[in-house]
Amino acid sequence: MWPESEESSKPLRTGLTTGTCATACVLAGAQALIAKREDPEAFVLLPKGQKVSQPILYYQYNADSVKTATIKDAGDDPDATHGATVWAQVRLTSEKGVSFIAGEGVGTVTRTGLVLAVGEPAVNPVPRKMMSENLSLFAENYGYDGGFELTIGVENGEQIAQKTMNPRLGIIGGLSILGTTGIVRPFSCAAYIASIHQGIDVARANHLAHIAATTGNASENAIKARHELTDMALIEMGDFVGAVLKHIRKVEKNSQLRKLSICGGFGKISKLAQHHMDLNSRVSSINLNALADTAMSLGASDALQEKMRLANTSIEALAFSSSEGLSLADAVCHQAALFCRTYIPASMELEVYAIDRKGEFVGYAKG
Repeated sequence: MWPESEESSKPLRTGLTTGTCATACVLAGAQALIAKREDPEAFVLLPKGQKVSQPILYYQYNADSVKTATIKDAGDDPDATHGATVWAQVRLTSEKGVSFIAGEGVGTVTRTGLVLAVGEPAVNPVPRKMMSENLSLFAENYGYDGGFELTIGVENGEQIAQKTMNPRLGIIGGLSILGTTGIVRPFSCAAYIASIHQGIDVARANHLAHIAATTGNASENAIKARHELTDMALIEMGDFVGAVLKHIRKVEKNSQLRKLSICGGFGKISKLAQHHMDLNSRVSSINLNALADTAMSLGASDALQEKMRLANTSIEALAFSSSEGLSLADAVCHQAALFCRTYIPASMELEVYAIDRKGEFVGYAKG
């Protein structure tokens, strides 16, 4: 869950991706080896044509290579890699082209379904292209016609990776070097949404028929126990149910997926029932009036409806409805399932579960 940000009139600072940081390091290393210069910063050309500068921490020389490093600044984004030291070791080769090696703290792909082949270092395609294109421009300017061997690493990357989805995705040993634009937009959640898509793709590539998308640890534990699912089948969507639904709609025709379970806290499922695709409190709110209206359709008294409209939380409203024997949570799950069905093809089985704060099931519906 994203931390709450303080109220401020100041605009949020953007930052640079790990891909941009790695590109800065390899450029600095190439310049040190070819131009015999150690500049305090490197200028990186981003995919959309902007140029950014990134400070270089140090230059360390080995027999035939140089290692450079920089510190990632993610701006005001709550990024797990903010403040991490990204480094690159550059070696010149006689053969043209650029090759990549996973250094300490960068993961290796061990499962099919990702954009990189099994055994490849987890340096994603756009950062690879950024490094290759920036190096190509540099080599052309200096008349260098050889190639580059790049070892990319992140200090303490294996420990930082435990805070990410990499272990579940089958990226072992460290972080991924990421980025599509080179810029980190605060609270854009682009990396998290990408990990959701990757989780679905890994499940598809490994021929799983049933996946479950959950809002957090409690819902994950509950649905895992209910269906005896493997970790590969569990998609930690957090608040981004829209990322799950839209991606499944996009890829379902080419997969063996036959069943989707969605499980979350009752409050979040009530938001989904109201057609919210982002369940974060910064974006969507629990609608107590809608819950009361649903209770009314189940036969709630006027007095109960009024109590529910004035409830402090959705869980309290649920407790009020339960006191009159109403199956409010089931009805809310049914509403949520109907909405999800507009994205999920008829050939795929769909079910929605709601849990309480103890992680116990309180509602269920098929879509």
